This record gives sequence, C-alpha cells and structure tokens, in this order.
Amino acid sequence: MQHRFLTTKFLSRRRIATVKDDGTVEFEVPVDVEPEAIFARSKQVNHVVDDSLDATDFHYIPPLNIVMLIVGTRGDVQPFIAIGKRMQDYGHRVRLATHSNFKEFVLTAGLEFYPLGGDPKVLAGYMVKNKGFLPSGPSEIPIQRNQMKEIINSLLPACKEPDIDSGVPFKADAIIANPPAYGHTHVAEALKIPIHIFFTMPWTPTTEFPHPLSRVKQQAGYRLSYQIVDSLIWLGIRDMINDLRKKKLKLRPVTYLSGSQGSETDVPHAYIWSPHLVPKPKDWGPKIDVVGFCFLDLALNYEPPESLVKWLEEGDKPIYIGFGSLPVQEPKKMTQIIVDALEITGQRGIINKGWGGLGNLAEPKDSIYLLDNCPHDWLFLRCKAVVHHGGAGTTAAGLKAACPTTIVPFFGDQPFWGERVHARGVGPPPIPVDEFSLPKLVDAIKLMLDPKVKERAIELAKAMENEDGVTGAVKAFFKQLPQKKSESDADPQPTGFFSVRRCFGCS
Repeated sequence: MQHRFLTTKFLSRRRIATVKDDGTVEFEVPVDVEPEAIFARSKQVNHVVDDSLDATDFHYIPPLNIVMLIVGTRGDVQPFIAIGKRMQDYGHRVRLATHSNFKEFVLTAGLEFYPLGGDPKVLAGYMVKNKGFLPSGPSEIPIQRNQMKEIINSLLPACKEPDIDSGVPFKADAIIANPPAYGHTHVAEALKIPIHIFFTMPWTPTTEFPHPLSRVKQQAGYRLSYQIVDSLIWLGIRDMINDLRKKKLKLRPVTYLSGSQGSETDVPHAYIWSPHLVPKPKDWGPKIDVVGFCFLDLALNYEPPESLVKWLEEGDKPIYIGFGSLPVQEPKKMTQIIVDALEITGQRGIINKGWGGLGNLAEPKDSIYLLDNCPHDWLFLRCKAVVHHGGAGTTAAGLKAACPTTIVPFFGDQPFWGERVHARGVGPPPIPVDEFSLPKLVDAIKLMLDPKVKERAIELAKAMENEDGVTGAVKAFFKQLPQKKSESDADPQPTGFFSVRRCFGCS
C-alpha cells in the first residue's frame, strides 16, 4: 500500500515534472534522492520467454472473434492488418476497428472493418504541434479532448455491434488494442473478456530508457518517467473515462489515487520492433514480449508507374525523403532545403509528397522524382538511403532494406527511433523537424554515404532477415491468452480499485 503513494508524494513535494511548450514532460531527479526511494518495488527480472506454443498449435485453439482497437495513422494501422490476416489464416474472425479514413485499406486486405471515432489528420496535426499526447497550451486542450471523446465512445460498439454494412452480428471474445485507444481496458473489464496491448513504442516502465514522451537525463528517472506521463494523461481524461464507465459500461468510477502510481497488473503486452534493434529490457517480465517488426507485404501486388521505373533505371540509386501522413508546417521551405541538399551532395532524390504537401517545385528537375504513394517494401530496396519522420513502420522498412537512415522526428516515439538508429551506427543523430536545416541535412546525407555506415546497415538487415514479427505477434497473443474458466471460477475484477497504468494498458 505504501508504494502506491510514494511517487505522488515524491512529485508533490519536489515538483520536479514540467510539461514543456512542445507537450513533452521534462523532469530531473534531485541528486539527494536514491532510486530506491522512488521505486520501492522495482526489480530486475530476466525471464526466459516461453516458446512452448509453436505456430502449429494455433490450429487447435477454438475459433475466436477478435476485435482490434487501433488509433493512429496508417503506419499504426498497417502492422495490425498483417497480424489480423495471419489470425484469419488460423480460422479466427478478426474485426479491425480504426478510423474511417482507413476503411478501404482494411477491407481490401480482407479483414472486417468497424469505424472508431477521431480523425487521424486532426490527431496527427495535434501530435506534430504538441510532440505527443499532452497539450502544449490551453488552446490545444479542446481539440484533443474532442478527439479522445469520439474515440472512447466508439470502443464499446466496436466490440459488440453488428457490421455496419452487412448487418452480420459480432461479439468479441478478446481485444487487441494500442494504448491511444485509452478506454480499451475498461471495455474489456465490462465485457469480461481478455485484452492484449500491442504497441510500436515503449509503454512499459523500465530502467533502460525513459518514456518516449519525456525528457529525463538521469537513468534514475527512467522508470519514473512512465509513471509521470501516465498520470498526466490520466488527469486529462479521467472525467471522460468515468463517464464511459458509469453511463455506458455500468461500472463504478475510478478515483485518482486508486493504485494510480505504477500498480502492477496482469495485462499482457507485445512490442512491435526488432530485438536486434532494441533488445527486450531485463526488467520486463514474462507477460511482455518483443515480437519483431510486423510487415505487410504490399510490394507483391504493386505495379509501379512506368515513369518511376524509367527514372530509377536512368541513374544511380536515389535517396528517399518523405514524411508520410504528417503535416509539414512550411512545405515550400522544407522542399527547397531538400532540393538544395541533394544538389550539394550530388545525389538523385525521390520526394514523397504525402499529406504534408512537399515537392511543389518551381520547375521540374531531372534528378528529382515526385512521388504520391508507393509501398516502402518495394521502393526502399531501390534506394541508396532514406530520410523520414521515424515512424516505427517506416523505420523498419528502411532497415530491412539495408538503407542508412536519417530520422527527422515530429513527435511521439519518433525521437526514440532516431536515437536507436544512431546508436546502432546506421544513421546520424536525429534532426528534430523544428531544427531541420540545409547544413544538417547535407551532413546527414554525407554520413549515410559513408561505406562503413552502409556495411552496418547490411549487417542489421541480415540479422533481421530471419525474424517473423507477424508470427511472433500471433504466438505472443495466444501464449498469453488466459485459459477459459467457468463463471463460478472467475475472479471478479474489483472495479473501485482500478490502476491508471491499467487504464492505459501499461504493465
């Protein structure tokens, strides 16, 4: 019980946490505080993952109705399409609930679709401006709250309502969700079904690196950073969550101090990244898996435009530069920096216009190809190096193709991936989008052209070659799926004592 209030007491007395103008959380641990005083129950655990459940065993699990509650951009949705398709192969019914913008993407892949609230363009714009989930100023709060409310209120229907188009009934037996869905664990509690959290960025406390949405220099504060970020997010959404619990889920409300500071839960987690890039931390237990990157093979059915094929054949491999579905504040200025950097370094370039509006050139250039959309798994194999925003999926595709990588992070986990790429020796330090300049891009390109950097990129790609993240994700899900109990044996979850860490699906 004492541990439950340690962090709250510590923060209130020391006032060490500050939400910066960019929405990230900055704090320092005073030098006179011992780490043990903050983490009374923090332990080093090095568990061996149980690999006893082989892929062949999936055939013997009775068919389930699985709903995936996924909030984010196309890059967030794409890995779950790959996972969902594999689950369908094993005889399970999969409904992917996400934003309406991605309906065609989901249905074309052969999965069932159900709309969640929220607009990914609005969410992406908010995240770019605020560098994360936390608002950087009062004017930003209504935007995010409206988006959150739409998402939260759409979760329960996604789990139990019939298909909107066909009318075919659906009742979820299990939930897969990513943390930005917010109300996922509460819906699982109400429906009395298991939930498994999947994410492309670290959301489980560890002493090995800080929360991606925080800024903390001392390792003593790494684990605390997760608790602080969770608590600050909770303060912004607790009224909406309790409204959901009382009015829609018929559950008791959650109070702020009911286990809010890092109370451990048994919610399993799976992280979608390569252990060759970021190994599983030693203090993550057996309920947490690092499954590998999950790729959706889009290159197989892709027919590139003749103009692109011809342009690629006419010269050296180009450098890819693009920021996907993220809005760019000054697209004209950024485009000019890109063009100038390519000319200075003597490189050909492909500029992906994306949602950001890049690539409006005053006049066409033979050395630059402007691209609307193209599968990364097809394109990056034909590129010399890549410059992008650092989304987990795009990072994975570039590394798989053995491309030296420069990451220009906008928000969220992107700085984290930029730092990991640099630490692995396959790219320069990340260039935050607010610091994007001609000298920095020129230096980054020159570093990526270093043969030693290319050698390390090839080495990493070979290490990742034998990974099958999709199989790893499916395997982790069924490994962690609880054995069915009869209703008389079921242990009821006490609704009045609910952890904020469980609220976000954090372990």
